[in-house]
Amino acid sequence: MSKIASDHLARQAFVYVRQSTQDQVQHNHESRRRQYGLADRARRLGWAEPEVIDDDLGRSGGGVARPGFERLLVAICEGRVGIVLAVEASRLARNGRDWHTLLEFCGLVGCLLADEDGLYDPRLPNDRLLLGMKGTMSEMELSILRQRSLEALRQKARRGELFLTVAVGYVKVRHDRIALDPDQRVRAALKLAFDRFAEFQSIRQVHLWLRQEGVLMPAVETGPDGRRIVWKPPVYKTIHNLMTNPIYGGAYAFGRTASRVTVEQGRKRVSRGHRRDREDWDVLIVDHHEGYVSWAEFERNQRLIADNANSLGLMARGAVRRGDALLAGLLRCGHCGRRLHVYYSGKDGFCVRYGCRGAAINHGTGPCISFGGLRVDAGVAAETLRLLSPLGIAAALEAVERRDEDAAALRRQAELALTQARYEADLARRQYDAVDPANRLVAAELERRWNDCLAAARRLEDSLAERMESSAATLSQTERGDLLTLGADLPRAWDHPGVTAEARKRILRAVIEEIVVTLAEGRIDLVIHWKGGDHTRLCTPRNRTGQHRWSSDAETGDMIRALARQQPDGGIAATLNRLGRRTGRDNPWTEARVRSFRSTHGVPVHKNGEMAERGELTLEQAARRLGVSTMSVLRMISSGLVAAAQVCKGAPWAIPEGQIAALEGQPMAARRPRTQNPDQGSLDFQ
Repeated sequence: MSKIASDHLARQAFVYVRQSTQDQVQHNHESRRRQYGLADRARRLGWAEPEVIDDDLGRSGGGVARPGFERLLVAICEGRVGIVLAVEASRLARNGRDWHTLLEFCGLVGCLLADEDGLYDPRLPNDRLLLGMKGTMSEMELSILRQRSLEALRQKARRGELFLTVAVGYVKVRHDRIALDPDQRVRAALKLAFDRFAEFQSIRQVHLWLRQEGVLMPAVETGPDGRRIVWKPPVYKTIHNLMTNPIYGGAYAFGRTASRVTVEQGRKRVSRGHRRDREDWDVLIVDHHEGYVSWAEFERNQRLIADNANSLGLMARGAVRRGDALLAGLLRCGHCGRRLHVYYSGKDGFCVRYGCRGAAINHGTGPCISFGGLRVDAGVAAETLRLLSPLGIAAALEAVERRDEDAAALRRQAELALTQARYEADLARRQYDAVDPANRLVAAELERRWNDCLAAARRLEDSLAERMESSAATLSQTERGDLLTLGADLPRAWDHPGVTAEARKRILRAVIEEIVVTLAEGRIDLVIHWKGGDHTRLCTPRNRTGQHRWSSDAETGDMIRALARQQPDGGIAATLNRLGRRTGRDNPWTEARVRSFRSTHGVPVHKNGEMAERGELTLEQAARRLGVSTMSVLRMISSGLVAAAQVCKGAPWAIPEGQIAALEGQPMAARRPRTQNPDQGSLDFQ
């Protein structure tokens, strides 16, 4: 008895086509033809226009979301499907959930299932049992095949012979070995990037330098013609992958990333590419092949990259960033062990402070320590320069050599790019020469490609000529002598206007591991831990209230205190300006600034009649009392006849009133200053 009834034929036949991977879609054509051929079988069974669902080509049947399978289930539930055809049960599902859901829905609506072996009705017990066994075997088959293939891959990886892909800069020499790319341009570009990282110690700085110099980086593209190298302007991710891939350190690594399985909306979702810690890698074989850097240098680069991770907060010291704080990321609190934060204040952010706020942020307690950064930065910089001074001349000579090497490396890149461009132009010419000139449809396109290659070669020739011209301008003897002089005098080079704060920070980070800071009464204690393992102890005074780099000098402060007993604020400002005195911020004195100084330092304001209360007269008051001119009083003071005091040149004279009162009762001749010449006589007029 046939299982196909008129009710089934009244509905539509669906043919489900699926291949598990994109590789199968591209290469396993016969399997796909077999599945599409099921439509002819549906016609032979009595269905006129079967519908083919092939939305899931390249999708796994192990439980991930499949839009084609979902569409099939919807059609079954709507009662539009009379039969579902598939090559075998594994094409419909490779997991129990999807398979038994399909069987349940087909049994409810009376939908048939068919494969190459037979025709099944899920409502019949024997057919349901057979279909259940087919689904279980399909699921078990997938698990066994997957386990065998993965174990075979791991076994091959343990020997260092598994290469699913090959990184740029390497090529396969056998099925189980790789070697450096024979293309000189590729090798030179990668070597240049590693050299710049050794100098800049920052991936971002390397990326910006390559962009600024117009250096193109190689990338691998896989197409119908296989693997080929293309040249592109570098992006940050390219440089980051280059610096963090252990293959460039001569090591073989397998299992650097892992997959994660989650359940979303009732479906399995697999996300790949999650990085794993090095101790979790499946295989790591050092000195497996020739690297672009040594393994020791590769590990040092990884430590630098980890330290440059600003997103880790106080767990890492971070990369060199903008700002005047020279010791950012190097200071550690000697009281709680946390790294110190940097704070900028002031109108232009020139005021730098270091503070430990880890406990306040994490536990809500008060801040640990805080101090100004000016004296600490200066003290650490001076100690560093003292230790590096013997190496100054050698560093200057190395800078000259490095400049020449950089120019040579850039010139080499331009030369290699030009060589490749000329080859491509010659190849385009030979392709053009090989075509029949009468075939204009092909010849015109080949001629256009040839012209494009010639134009690209011409641009590279002009670029190389510019580089040759710029590199020909070597340092003159005067410039070389100036550079060596700066090398011999490192403090002068350190304070040179052309040296940026970023350059100073890199110098400090090159020699300092970290600095432990503790605060004591009136001082800051520092322990500098150098890269080589030695340490140095420093002590700098702490800032006190009113004592900072913008405060006025002590002599000017003493003048203001003394003048405040003789003059109002406006007069004090005029006196200080005549003397050329300036404020701590190098501004002229004004009445408001004098008043602010007095208020800050607790100096009382001048009161009218204050000098009279102390029994002191001004120069003008003394002249009126004696009935003489002010110049006569000045001569009395200079001759010693009158004892007077003056805070500074240009300040008011303070003359004791008692001395003027004693002179008022004497004759005019007695008031005159005595001459030092013994022959000088006195005339008495009648």
